[in-house]
Amino acid sequence: MKRLVPTFDRYALALLATVALAAALPCRGAFAAAFETLTTIAIVLLFFLHGARLSRDAVIAGLVHWRLHLLVLASTYLLFPLIGVGIEALLPSALLPSGLVVGILFLCALPSTVQSSIAFTAIARGNVAAAVCSASLSNLLGVFLAPMLVSLLLHSSAAGVSGSGSIGKIVLELFVPFVAGHLARPWIGRRVERSRRLLAYTDRGTVLLVVYVAFSASMVEGLWHNVPWPTLGVLFALLALMLAFILLATTWLSRRFGFGREDEIAIVFCGSKKSLASGVPIARILFAGSPALGMIVLPVLIYHQLQLLVCAVLAQHYARRSDQAATLKQEAA
Repeated sequence: MKRLVPTFDRYALALLATVALAAALPCRGAFAAAFETLTTIAIVLLFFLHGARLSRDAVIAGLVHWRLHLLVLASTYLLFPLIGVGIEALLPSALLPSGLVVGILFLCALPSTVQSSIAFTAIARGNVAAAVCSASLSNLLGVFLAPMLVSLLLHSSAAGVSGSGSIGKIVLELFVPFVAGHLARPWIGRRVERSRRLLAYTDRGTVLLVVYVAFSASMVEGLWHNVPWPTLGVLFALLALMLAFILLATTWLSRRFGFGREDEIAIVFCGSKKSLASGVPIARILFAGSPALGMIVLPVLIYHQLQLLVCAVLAQHYARRSDQAATLKQEAA
């Protein structure tokens, strides 16, 4: 845990620094086009490496927990979208600009994270094999489900979704590299496993690149004139409430359906997360050319930081309870 938190802290600082850089020195013109090309290359490489890293043995081992995976997928692709629709319906239009509402709906359609879901499940003494399978399955399905859900949640392509052409770009930039990497796993899988830092740097570096390009375009269009501090406060409060609700809901549902503690931990951490690494590239494709892209991505950035901080504390709490239970069992024996 001591190693995990500083890493996330550094990444949070890097994200903030990237937004600050975009505010001070946004890329324009030919530089923006060059960064777009570089970002596309980085995204293709990222999903290729993710495909190469996905173990078929882990997937097969985890598939026996189909009830667990169904619950996680229901949380990710059913409960979250319902929350987003509820926020859109109940939130007074004056509280948040339309770009941020679109960003919340987009956030609700995203897949779960992979790395942090597995890391927190391991720290909390949960079912790591099931977490690997569930998070990986969520990400794989998210390549197709996220754009479809965004289109449904936003009601029409007029809301900013690029339409059917974006599906083709997602297939070419995300799904094809992912499948190619997985098919190449017999030859490069061991090397990728040994080079976990490479995937981490590619993952975070790609997100930083996309964030810089997205916020650069939004800064040119006057992002902060449309998002004052009180509006940011409202957005932060809404996302914090969303995270609290989903954590309580996944905990209650896992116990209601009779899952043990280890499975509950995997359900809570996989079912409450939203992937920044997958979300930002998908947003870049779905909302290509939209001046509101930075505003749409902003809820994803904030929720990402909230989920890491809260789940770090929650993982420690689960770990302490697991250690106490193990101690009591030894004493009883």
